[in-house]
Amino acid sequence: MIALRARIAAAAALAVAYVALTMAVAAGLFDPLDKRVLQGFLSLWSESLHPLFQAIAELGGLEVTTLLMIGLVIFLLRRGFGSDAWVALAFVAAQALELFYKATLYHPGPPRTIAHTDGPSITEVVSSSGPLANSYPSGHMVRAVVVYGLIAFVVQRLAPWPLARRLAIPVATFLIVLLAFDRLYLDVHWESDVLGGLLLGAIALLAASVWLDRPVAGG
Repeated sequence: MIALRARIAAAAALAVAYVALTMAVAAGLFDPLDKRVLQGFLSLWSESLHPLFQAIAELGGLEVTTLLMIGLVIFLLRRGFGSDAWVALAFVAAQALELFYKATLYHPGPPRTIAHTDGPSITEVVSSSGPLANSYPSGHMVRAVVVYGLIAFVVQRLAPWPLARRLAIPVATFLIVLLAFDRLYLDVHWESDVLGGLLLGAIALLAASVWLDRPVAGG
């Protein structure tokens, strides 16, 4: 119970941090830093690496993360953890909040004359123009934190192989950091978008972990 309370407290603290970040972004306080970070990544650009980073972007795309989430739900159901499968709602809720902020917070992404072509995804259709064209927070980061974090959480508890349990969190962390770098390297998001996505995803992940580790009557 102590560990669960600590996670709930951490989620609350992250929620406060996310609200504060969102207010700062809306007020334009991150604009100077965003532009400096963008300039730094522009200097790293190599056309030959573009296909590689487009492929990396797919790891956080709606299609791949949704398939992974469905796979996790099927795994939990087949292992007899039917109630735990409801953890998929954390993924859905995080996506809903991401769309809400994109629709309500005016925060255009880096200019399209600077941004490079992202990995192909259905989200490009709805985010290229209209009410969802704003870039805060990064949906790739929200999805990556929730999905890879949840997979690591489940693998660490249920995998029969000690090596898999040991590598679960490091591999998930590596993928999340790689995607954060990818968002900035392709210049499709500001640094504040990435931070917002990380925070929102972490809140959803903590909430999901509380559900998975909830006390079970008679357990």
